Formats: sequence, C-alpha cells, structure tokens
Amino acid sequence: MERGLQGHYVTTSTVGEKVQAFVPAPLPPTPQIDWTPDLRDQFDHALMALGRLDSASTFLPDTSLFLYMYVRKEAVLSSMIEGTQSSISDLMLFELDRVPGVPLDDVREVSNYVAALNHGLGRLAGGFPLCLRLLKEIHGILLSKGRGSRQDPVEFRRSQNWIGGTRPGNAVFVPPPPEKVLECMAELERFLHDRPEHTPVLQKAALAHVQFETIHPFLDGNGRLGRLLITFLLCEQKALQQPMLYLSLYFKTHRQYYYELLNEVRQRGNWEAWLGFFAEAVIITANQAVDATRKLTDLSKEDRDKIKGLGRAALSTLQVHRALLERPISTAGWLVKRTAISPATVNKCLNHLESLGVVSELTGQKRNRLYSYTRYIEIMNQGTELPDEFNRNNF
Repeated sequence: MERGLQGHYVTTSTVGEKVQAFVPAPLPPTPQIDWTPDLRDQFDHALMALGRLDSASTFLPDTSLFLYMYVRKEAVLSSMIEGTQSSISDLMLFELDRVPGVPLDDVREVSNYVAALNHGLGRLAGGFPLCLRLLKEIHGILLSKGRGSRQDPVEFRRSQNWIGGTRPGNAVFVPPPPEKVLECMAELERFLHDRPEHTPVLQKAALAHVQFETIHPFLDGNGRLGRLLITFLLCEQKALQQPMLYLSLYFKTHRQYYYELLNEVRQRGNWEAWLGFFAEAVIITANQAVDATRKLTDLSKEDRDKIKGLGRAALSTLQVHRALLERPISTAGWLVKRTAISPATVNKCLNHLESLGVVSELTGQKRNRLYSYTRYIEIMNQGTELPDEFNRNNF
C-alpha cells in the first residue's frame, strides 16, 4: 500500500547549505498495515522459524559456548556493513592480546559491539526497560574506543547529519534536524512501550528499526545500534530466550534493496514491502542459525567421540576440547587458566587434538603458539566473507 510521505520536511541549514530534513510521523503507520494473505503468511512463517530457533537453542549441550561465537559473528557482520574489515579470527586474536591482521581501530569497533550487545542484554535480563536511557548507555559502549569515540557517544546529536553524498546538498537522505531528535525518539520510545496501542513483537521490531534509522539520532553508530535494537526487542519480549537471531548477514547480502525499501517507506509509505522483506530475513536467518547450530553440535559430538578413543588421556583432552568450544582460537596459556590443568598436560592434549585433526597450530613457532579449532571456525565464518564490491562508502 502506498500512503504517501511518512512525515514532513523542514528547511534547515548546515555546513553553509540549506537542505530539506525529513521528520518522520510517529508509529504505528496510518492507515494501518494492510495484512494481505501473502504478508500474513510470511509473518506466520517467520514466527514459526523463530520458534524452531528458540527450540534448537534449548537442546544445545551448553548454550553459552555457542553464544560466544554467535555474538562475535554478528559483531563482525554488523560492523562490516559500516566499513570495517575485521574477521572473527581478528577479533579473537585481539581478545587474546595478539595483534590482528587489520587496523586496530577496526577490531576495536567490533569488540565494542560485543560489549554493547552484552551490556544491553544484561540490563534487559535484570528487568531494565528498553528505553532511551538504555539506548544511550549502549551507544556509549559502542563508541567507547576507536574512531567513533570522538562522535559524542551517549548523547543525541546536536548538529545536522546526512546519509550518502559528499555534502548535505547532494545527500541521499537528510534525517531530522537536531532540535527534533529528542521529540522523535520520545515518540519511538512510546511505541516500544505499546503506546498508543499494542503491536506484536515481530512487527514492532520491523517498524522500530526503520524509524530508528530514519531518525538517525547519533552522529555515529546508528546502523549498528539500529540492528541491535531488533535483537533487544526480541529478547526483551521473550520471542527468543537466547540472542541467536541476527539479521546483519541478510541486510549485508541485500543491502542495496534494503536501502531502497527504507526510502520506499519514507517517501511512499510502503510499509508492506518492508515488512515482507523483514519477514523473509527472519525466516532465512533463523533457518541458517538452526542449521549452524546442528552442524556445531554434530561437530562437537564427532570430535568428542574421537577423543574418547585416546584412553587415559581422554579425560583431560575432553576438558581442553570443551574450552576450545568457548574460544576456538586459543593459546596454551589461556587453556591452562580456563581448565586449571598443568601446562605440560595441556600441551600434550593439544598434540593429541592436532594428531586427531581437531585443531591446527597457526604460527609454526615453538613459543607463543596459537591453536585453531578449524572446522568450528569454518562453520561460523560462513557469510562473513568480504565481497569485492564492498567498500567504505556504503551507508
């Protein structure tokens, strides 16, 4: 359905130019969403896919071990959309105080994302509401180190920004002027809290994401925080027990169409097209997560079975294997601390795991060696490859 312009323009001046800044209308859309049979069917399938993913997470032998990597994969993908070139392996090296193969600012931004996600989930689990205060807290952590630390973390912007283009006059989109940001965000907060009316959680996440990206309330970090908002909503409202659904891979794969749909909503009010895209993203991403969970569970079992054939060495080697599920790139020193097994025994276990083809040593050195749980990382790396046409100019 085309509703026309979903807001209004105001004239503002920035960097010596007069531009038309867009102020979105409050949610929910009017007239209401046209739930055609096809769109309703898509959302029903999306909800079933979420249910399957939630069920899959309950059957994991230790959910926390798998979440470590899921969270880091999302951090890499979401940051990649903004132009960073850090990989999961780079992030794990950084967390081990080893120098990654990319600029430190890139991997710091990814590390910030992990910390911001964990902080937000922890606050929600403790009963704190999803509100503007929490979004500001999360933003402060997201931009605490690296390039974004100079872009007013924690504060809504006090100057005009724009998206795309080399200057405001040729920008693809100009968000609301700074004096309208708090009002727009307050309206969004009311919508998140089901005012003026209740909105089902999956629909709410889809609508709120577009609204947040349209307001663009911060000078930096809006894309990453807008994607985090989806996860926070689903977890806060118990659509997911564990944060295992991340749409960044789907958005990255279809990023040009994603941007076109955002503009379709703003200019023509075609919320239905966006909702169909969002439902498809949930279905495909949830199914991929279930598949990855199955592969990781099968790999873990297969490798444990191999280890059990080691005889007396099996018990300590299984402990090291479990630690590697938590940190699939590790040093012997970290494994010693994690397992409380002696250094000599940990090194023997690693030799056993190498001979079984479970791990590989990455450095070729005699000291400060790094071990990789190669097949585990290969499963988690799917979709994080940087395409040739990707560059830092994408918004």
